[in-house]
Amino acid sequence: MLTPSQAGFRRLLPLLRPHLRELLWGGCCMVIYVGSFPLLVQLAGDLFPALGSGDLARVLQLIGLALLIFAVQKIAQFGQDSLLAGPALLVSQDLRRDLFRRLQTVELGALEKLSAGDLTYRFTEDADRVSEVLYKTIHDTVPSVLQLVAVLGMMLWLDWKLTLAILLLAPVIVWLISLFGARVMAATERSQKKVSELAGLLGEAIEGLPLVRAFAAEPWLQDRFETEIDQHRQARHRTYSLVALQHPVVGIIEVVGLFAVLALGAWRIQSGDLSIAGLSSYLTGLIVLIDPIAHVTNNFNEFQQGQASLRRLREIEREPQEAADPADAQAIGALQGDLVFDQVSFGYDPAQPVLRQLNLRVDAGQVLAIVGPSGAGKSTLLSLLLRFNTAQQGEIRLDGTDISLMRARELRQQVALVPQRTTVFSGTIAEAIRFGRRATDDEVRDAARLANADDFIRALPDGYDTQLEERGTNVSGGQLQRIAIARAVLGNPALLLLDEATSALDAEAEAAVQLGLKQAMKGRTVLVIAHRLATVQEADRIVVLEKGAVVDRGTHDELMQRGGRYRELCERQFIRDRQKS
Repeated sequence: MLTPSQAGFRRLLPLLRPHLRELLWGGCCMVIYVGSFPLLVQLAGDLFPALGSGDLARVLQLIGLALLIFAVQKIAQFGQDSLLAGPALLVSQDLRRDLFRRLQTVELGALEKLSAGDLTYRFTEDADRVSEVLYKTIHDTVPSVLQLVAVLGMMLWLDWKLTLAILLLAPVIVWLISLFGARVMAATERSQKKVSELAGLLGEAIEGLPLVRAFAAEPWLQDRFETEIDQHRQARHRTYSLVALQHPVVGIIEVVGLFAVLALGAWRIQSGDLSIAGLSSYLTGLIVLIDPIAHVTNNFNEFQQGQASLRRLREIEREPQEAADPADAQAIGALQGDLVFDQVSFGYDPAQPVLRQLNLRVDAGQVLAIVGPSGAGKSTLLSLLLRFNTAQQGEIRLDGTDISLMRARELRQQVALVPQRTTVFSGTIAEAIRFGRRATDDEVRDAARLANADDFIRALPDGYDTQLEERGTNVSGGQLQRIAIARAVLGNPALLLLDEATSALDAEAEAAVQLGLKQAMKGRTVLVIAHRLATVQEADRIVVLEKGAVVDRGTHDELMQRGGRYRELCERQFIRDRQKS
């Protein structure tokens, strides 16, 4: 009945191997627990005739023996449940850990298409459901199946003809359970999809509430939310209805079987083929079978729901991964920062290149500004340098070594990024600057001073131990950007990448950040991307990109004198040639 599916619960079996000791001890307890049922069935058969004859001593003896067996059974059940819970939870933990590690290597283009709310639901609710199914399978479904086998064996021994007649109903029950299970899994997948969509909408709504209010769009958002929760309710109701229908259908078959046993048993007693004691044991065994059948039925429904959850988790494995480091990757050590783009072409769709045979050279310690209209390929150039994407043609060389021959982690430790929109994780300011790296308090403070951030950090009530709230909302945008600069220069990178680092700031905040940037840029190779061209005039060289190709290059003064695309862009922003000002 529990046949392997595309989700492949059997693929989780290797994760159980490290926990064989707990599984073996839990299995021993399970054998004791299941083995007690045939003994209790036999005792029940002996007890009824003793009650009928009025043999009090025999009744008390049988009751005492039954209590002893029952006590041993419950102790074994506790051992079984407690010992087997650990491996099931650890497997879920290992599954989460492995999938999260894999998520961190998903190509950024693919990652940006995934819903944060959906991913959150998969790593929380779906992973918990998989854990629950594993636990129930190990500690409940397996014992229930063994109990069915043990008690049915006892019933076959008591009266095989009567048991064979009852077993004619078994295929019907199995078929019904499988039929309902398949429909429950399909309904569960629809329900989980709706939950993921609801989680995604909630994430968008919470982040976008200021925008919603600014446009007075609250009724529109409320209507969207109510539509989502209604679709979610309908999907969940479909699942509940299927489960609710299954119980009475299977229950009716069980009752039919019980009455059939009573009728056949009475006939066999009348014919002298079965004793009262045998029928008592037989009926007790039949009653004992009802509970494991109910457990297997319920657990199969949950197993199917777990299949849906596991399938959704496994979908993460099918997302395209970043290119792996080459087997013969070279150790790069400390870089000087000489950078060359040699005939580099790249396109997210190879048929539509974003960069076309790009040639660019930046000497160590130089500041290169990259300007151009939106879509020219500026940010793509930085993503190639960080190995977020791989060039389809040409080479990018650092200190003469093709970056595709380097280990990605070592490369990124030498190339630091200050993005347009700063992302920080909750924690202290010192932890935000360290960002998972090992650094002393003095090194953190030195990086903050270099970024022009030390003064405002020390002025905070808890200094470097000040807790940053989610998304850094308890500090200003300029302060957050200076923390990002400190984070970038902490590891003393050879290359510093500035991607619109001041575009979202007001004039006062921009001035403070610009001072931090000037200090951070000293002695490093720097690539600056900026739409606000006033921020790139001091660069050693400026490159103008358009449609993925370099259309002009030079200093600010040279480009302004020459006219062309750069001057046109500057004049649109009301920047005048400094020689004429």
